Amino acid sequence: YIGADHRGFELKEKIKSWLSDWGYEYEDRGALEYNKDDDYPDFAKEVAEAVTLRQAQGQDVKGILVCGSGIGVAIAANKIKNARAGTAMKPEQVKASVNDEDLNILAISADYLGESEVKNIIKTFLETKFSGAERHVRRVGKIKELEK
Repeated sequence: YIGADHRGFELKEKIKSWLSDWGYEYEDRGALEYNKDDDYPDFAKEVAEAVTLRQAQGQDVKGILVCGSGIGVAIAANKIKNARAGTAMKPEQVKASVNDEDLNILAISADYLGESEVKNIIKTFLETKFSGAERHVRRVGKIKELEK
């Protein structure tokens, strides 16, 4: 699932092209057209709800959100139970986040990253799996307890 506000709209369209080139299926949860007055929490909610619902059904899905900083969409997405959204500035950072925290939604900055950086970060996000190590399962479990 992918979504972006007006500040991330142009980059989201490029990401969709990359996903297709790489053979990934995706569903665009908006914005479906550029609107300078739209609000990032709307798209973060759409993507986070879709990701968490499908994961609860046992599907292997992830989400990508884009806004100016990447932080606004991460904050909003994390309000949805079982969403674990985070932003990354380097592929190594996102690899550690998926491996250790089971990051399921990547929040990308359209304003502070170049296209090649974004491409590498997204590719790493999609290719990395949660380690399932006992200590990481325990820690993710503690995060889930915070949602209660």
